[in-house]
Amino acid sequence: MKRAYNFSAGPSMLPQAVLEKAQKELLSYQDSGMSVMELSHRSGLFTEVITGAEQLLRDLMDIPDNYKVLFLQGGASQQFSMVPLNLFRNSGKADFVNTGSWSKKAIKEAQKFGDVRVIASSEDEKFTYIPQVDKGMIDPEADYVHITTNNTIEGTAFRQIPDTGDVPLVADMSSNILSEEMDISKFGLIYAGAQKNIGSAGLTVVIIREDLIGHAKENCPVMLNYQTHSDSGSLYNTPPTFAVYMAKLVFEWLEELGGLKAMEKINEEKAAILYDYIEQSDFYGSPVQKDSRSIMNIPFIIPGRDLDAAFVKQAQENGLETLKGHRSVGGMRASIYNAMPKEGVEALVGFMKDFEYSNK
Repeated sequence: MKRAYNFSAGPSMLPQAVLEKAQKELLSYQDSGMSVMELSHRSGLFTEVITGAEQLLRDLMDIPDNYKVLFLQGGASQQFSMVPLNLFRNSGKADFVNTGSWSKKAIKEAQKFGDVRVIASSEDEKFTYIPQVDKGMIDPEADYVHITTNNTIEGTAFRQIPDTGDVPLVADMSSNILSEEMDISKFGLIYAGAQKNIGSAGLTVVIIREDLIGHAKENCPVMLNYQTHSDSGSLYNTPPTFAVYMAKLVFEWLEELGGLKAMEKINEEKAAILYDYIEQSDFYGSPVQKDSRSIMNIPFIIPGRDLDAAFVKQAQENGLETLKGHRSVGGMRASIYNAMPKEGVEALVGFMKDFEYSNK
C-alpha cells in the first residue's frame, strides 16, 4: 500500500509502525475480544493503558516527581481558558510573549479573566523572529509568564527557554513537544494538543507542577479545574480512550528509537536538509530569521512569482501532501514532525529542485 508524505501542520502523519500495531490490535486488544475503543475507561485493561502512557511520557521527558501529568480534552484552545482560570491566584496578572497567531488567541482569552501585559512581541516584523526575553522584563507580581515554544503557522521557535525566576513559566508546546530534550523544571505548566507529535486528535496533555493545582476560584467550572483531573487520575469523566492508547504507542515508538536525544538529532538533520537547500537556492526563500527557525514547521516562499498554487498541486501529484502555507501568511509550509521520515524531506527537496528547473 502506497503511503503519502503528509506535511500537514496537524493532524499530522503518524509513525507507520504505530499505525500497523493499532491496526493489528484494533478488533481485539490483548485478546479481550474488544477494541480499545470499546473498553470501559475504568477497566483493568484501560487502566494499564493510561498508567503505562503516563509512565512512558515521564521517562521520555524526565518529568520530575512533583509534576502531575493530565490527559484531557479540548485542545490547546481550551487551555487558553483553563490556565488563567487556575493560575490567576494572587495578583490576577500575567505576562505574555506574543509570537504569532496562537499567542494572540491565548492573550485574548486570558484578558477575560485578569490583567494581561505583553512584555515582548515580534509582530513588528510579521512574527518572523523570536523576541528576546529576560527576567528584568517580567513583573515579579505576575501569576505566570506565557510563551508559545513553537509557532506552527509562522515557523519560529524558542531555541533558548527564558528564565522567569520565581514567576511560573507556562508554555503552549503543542507543535514541538517530544521533538527535543527539554528541562521540565524550567516550567510551571506545559500543555500540548496531541495531533502533531503525540498521537491522534482529541487528546490534550498537561504537565503541571503540583503547587499550581488547587487555586481555582469557586466559580470555576468543574471540568476546567486542574484539581478535578489531578484528583481523579484523568478519569473524572470518560477520557479520549483511543487517543490515549495511540499516544502510548507513539511513546513506545520513541522509546525504542532511543528517546528524545535520538529524536532531536534526527529532527535537526531533517530540518538542515530543507533549510540548506532553501539557503543555496535563488528561487526559494525563507521568511524566518535564522536564529529563530523552527525544526518542526518550515515555511518557504517563491519570491516574485505567482507559482504557489502550481507548486502545491504538482507536489500533491507526486505524493507530497498538504504543503500549502497557512492562509494568514501564504507561501508553502512543510511540517516535519517526529513521524516524518528523512526520506520524506529528501523527496520534498528533490521535487523542489525539479520544480525550480521547470519554472526558471
